[in-house]
Amino acid sequence: MHGPKTDAPMRIDVCVSCRAAGDPAEPREGRPGARLAAALESVATDGIEIARVDCLSVCKRPCTIAFSARGKWTYVYGDFGPDAAADVLVCARTYADATEGIIPWKERPEALKRGVVARIPPFTRKEAAQ
Repeated sequence: MHGPKTDAPMRIDVCVSCRAAGDPAEPREGRPGARLAAALESVATDGIEIARVDCLSVCKRPCTIAFSARGKWTYVYGDFGPDAAADVLVCARTYADATEGIIPWKERPEALKRGVVARIPPFTRKEAAQ
């Protein structure tokens, strides 16, 4: 499990418990989500933290990932294989550079156009006080 980095402008959460329906109950490190996390960790650049999480509760769309950063919209995506690391990182860099985290549709790799599960607005103090 990777701890939080306070200097990272964004984080990619990767569900490491994900496995496709009917897949064997292989050891956790052999599951597609864990393999995607390992691939992302091997190519991630400064400013992008990779966090392995036990479950993102999108079990019908494995592998599931989420992009998040302070003050930005959070995106949840599903339907990735362990070979999707390059596309995920291309989109993550776009997300990191976007002021509010909103990723223009035409700037997303194809897999991230189809894989959107949710877009969640940023939490703000004003909302917390209400």
